[in-house]
Amino acid sequence: MGTTHVLHLILLFSVLSSVHVVTHGDNSTDSYWLLRIKSLLSDPVGVLENWSPKAKFCTWNGLTCSDDQTHVVGLNLSGSGLSGLISAEFSRLTSLQTLDLSMNSLSGSVPHELGQLQNLRELLLYSNLLSGNVPPELGLLKKLQVLRIGDNSLTGQVPRDIGDLTELRVLGLAYCQLNGTIPAEIGNLKQLKSLDLQKNSLGGLIPREISGCEELQNFAASNNMLEGEVPASMGNLKSLQILNLANNSLSGSIPMDLGRLFNLKYLNLLGNRLNGEVPVELNQLNQLEKLDLSRNNLSGSINLFATQLTNLQVLVLSDNFLTGNIPSNLCNGNSNLWQLFVARNKLSGKFPLDLLNCSSLQELDLSDNEFEGELPSKLDKLENLTDLLLNNNSFSGNLPPEIGNMSHLETLFMFHNMITGEMPVEIGKLQRLTVLYLYDNQMYGSIPVELTNCSSLTEIDFFGNQFSGSIPQTIGKLKNLVFLQLRQNDLSGPIPPSLGYCIKLQKLVLADNKLSGSIPLTFRFLSELFLITLYNNSFSGPLPETLSLLKNLRIINFSHNRFTGSISPLSCSSNLTVLDLTNNTFSGPIPSSLSLSKHLTRLRLAHNLLTETIPPEFGNLTELNFLDLSFNNLTGEVTPDLSNCKKLSHLLLNDNQISGTIPSWLGTLQELGELDLSSNSFHGKAPPEIGNCSRLLKLALHGNNLFGEIPSEIGSLTSLNVLTLHKNNFSGLIPSTIQQCEKLYELRLSENLLTGSIPSELGKLTELQVILDLSKNFLSGEIPFSLGNLMKLERLNLSFNRLHGSVPLSLGTLTSLLMLNLSNNHLQGQIPSTFSRFPLSSFLSNGRLCGPPLAPCLGPEKKPLSNTAAAGVIVAIVFASTLICLGLLYVMLRIWCNWKKVSVLSSDAGHEQRREEEKWVYGEAMGRDFEYWKVNSSQVKQQISTACIFQLKVDTETVDHSFQF
Repeated sequence: MGTTHVLHLILLFSVLSSVHVVTHGDNSTDSYWLLRIKSLLSDPVGVLENWSPKAKFCTWNGLTCSDDQTHVVGLNLSGSGLSGLISAEFSRLTSLQTLDLSMNSLSGSVPHELGQLQNLRELLLYSNLLSGNVPPELGLLKKLQVLRIGDNSLTGQVPRDIGDLTELRVLGLAYCQLNGTIPAEIGNLKQLKSLDLQKNSLGGLIPREISGCEELQNFAASNNMLEGEVPASMGNLKSLQILNLANNSLSGSIPMDLGRLFNLKYLNLLGNRLNGEVPVELNQLNQLEKLDLSRNNLSGSINLFATQLTNLQVLVLSDNFLTGNIPSNLCNGNSNLWQLFVARNKLSGKFPLDLLNCSSLQELDLSDNEFEGELPSKLDKLENLTDLLLNNNSFSGNLPPEIGNMSHLETLFMFHNMITGEMPVEIGKLQRLTVLYLYDNQMYGSIPVELTNCSSLTEIDFFGNQFSGSIPQTIGKLKNLVFLQLRQNDLSGPIPPSLGYCIKLQKLVLADNKLSGSIPLTFRFLSELFLITLYNNSFSGPLPETLSLLKNLRIINFSHNRFTGSISPLSCSSNLTVLDLTNNTFSGPIPSSLSLSKHLTRLRLAHNLLTETIPPEFGNLTELNFLDLSFNNLTGEVTPDLSNCKKLSHLLLNDNQISGTIPSWLGTLQELGELDLSSNSFHGKAPPEIGNCSRLLKLALHGNNLFGEIPSEIGSLTSLNVLTLHKNNFSGLIPSTIQQCEKLYELRLSENLLTGSIPSELGKLTELQVILDLSKNFLSGEIPFSLGNLMKLERLNLSFNRLHGSVPLSLGTLTSLLMLNLSNNHLQGQIPSTFSRFPLSSFLSNGRLCGPPLAPCLGPEKKPLSNTAAAGVIVAIVFASTLICLGLLYVMLRIWCNWKKVSVLSSDAGHEQRREEEKWVYGEAMGRDFEYWKVNSSQVKQQISTACIFQLKVDTETVDHSFQF
């Protein structure tokens, strides 16, 4: 028993030891390290399930062993769904020649220890989630021939050590986030055949040393930030077959040396800044199959000829500045050209007839050039053409009926030309035609019924022509139709009911025509329809209830028609983003079910007959930015639930019968740019919180019953363009803070109870243009001189106030002024001369204004004397009177003295002597006359007395006159 027991123990120990060795292995064996590598990997697919000590490791999935089955020489776990980290212990697999972990979800960095795998020939880690730098230690892999680690999130620069991999044939670092420059050491890779660096952030110049890669066949560095010129030394890469430098910032001209790349099959330089002409030397590339020089700054004419480029299949020269016409010998009878794209250049002339020799052409794009003239009738020689794009040119004349012979045609773009005439009925023969765009031409006549034979049509766009008549009744035959655009024509009549059988239709645009009638009941079958616009027609009648079945509707515009009844049928789609029913005669309440469209952004129901209140459920429309319910018969108060619509930028509730106070929560709508609550029955004060709407461009509160002062917070609306508060009962002063609204171009405060003076600060609103209307208030004081700063102002109305003083001359400099009303104030003085162009009514009822067009102003009036001046005049008058009295007294004394002397000397002798003298002097008759007049002494005394009095009067006047002067 004891011996047996001992043997059992020995056997058990032996088994356990064996299990231990298999489980953990010898750390000198590859199996040991592979199991440790496995421990860092997640294997949801179970690819590594047989990596177990129970199986020989050379039978494990993905492994290739050496001939003696002792070492791993190859490991291929590509596309195995693995995740986790790449273990540094791969470096322990010293015999490894191939390591392929591509197309998994491995993360972390590329272990620098991989540089110890001296026998490695192929390292493939592409299409994972790796990050970090490219380890420079990879430059130690002297035997490496293939290195593909692209399509990861690798960063940093391309290590110069890559240049030490002298055996390298393939280097793939594409689709990463590498930066820096392409190292010049790349030129050391004499054996390199493929270099793929595209989709990184590499910058700088392309090193000219790249010409050292003598065996290079594929060089792709597109979608980087490379600069400078394309090195002429690249012309030495005689083996090059693919050159892709697209979408960089390369400049300069295309080097003519590229014409020496005789094996080149693919040349792509699109999306750079190359200039100059297309080198004629490129015609030497007789192996070239695809040439793309689009989206550059190339100029001059096209110098490429199919007579030399006999293998050319694709030629793309779009988006340049090429001029002239397409060369006449671009194609010949044996041409292989099947794609020719020269769109968005400056090519001109008539349609190049030589192109009709390109019988192999399948896609021809001449769009966005300056071609003109009529289309050739032999266009059908291009019998293999599938896509013909001639849009955005100046082609004229009719669409040739021969186009119906192009049986392979699938896409026809003729839009934005000057095509006239009717649509040829032969177009109905194009059974493969899928897209027909004829918009923005001058075509007329009816849409031919034959068009509905093109059963493959998916898109039709005839916008902006002059097609008339009705929509073909057989349009329902186009079962594949997805998009139908007939907008802006002269179509009339009803919508054909058969249109409802185009069950794949997604977009229907019939706006801007003369269509009438009602919406067909067959529209209930258009379950894929998400856009329908019928605006600017004459549709009428109620909406079919069956429209409620169209659950995919997103954009609806039925505005400017004559629809009646309820809008409920359009409120059943929960996908609505735009609903515009403006200018109809819809009636009844606004359906609350519209709130089911959580993504509704624009709701316009203006100019209808809608009644009742705004549904509180609208508070659920948190994406709403445009709400227009104006010109209806809505009542009640504004529901506070709208405060949840934080994205509202336009809120138009004007011209309804809405009552209550203006809610203060409007101040929480920070995106609000237009608020119009005018012509309602709002009362109370304007909430100061409105000043929080800092993006407000228009604020219209006119035509309500608002009272109190205009909130000074209005001044916080610094973006405001329009402010209309007229026809309310606002009182108090005009707030001076309004000067902060520097962008105002319309300001109306008329028909209120405003008092005080006009703030001079209004002169700072230099953008005012449409009107400044302060009329029909109780404003007083003078017109501020600063209003003369409003040089853009076109209308100024200050009438019916209590303004006084003169009209400031500064107002005369307002050269943009078209209307002026200063009437019914207390203004006076001369008006500026430039105001003569305004009618008399502009100044009436001011009393003392003058100057054209009013009565002319008189000379300057004398100003009343001051008290001091008046006292001075009185003193002068008293003084002058005293002097006059003294003068009179002196004169009277002299007269009395003279009279006394005359009385004493008078005697008869004296009289005779004078008589004799007078006789000799005057004659006898005079003597008698003198005698006749002889009087007694009393008479003489009286005569003397009279003469003296007369003389006194004269003296007195003389004295008085001398006093005055």
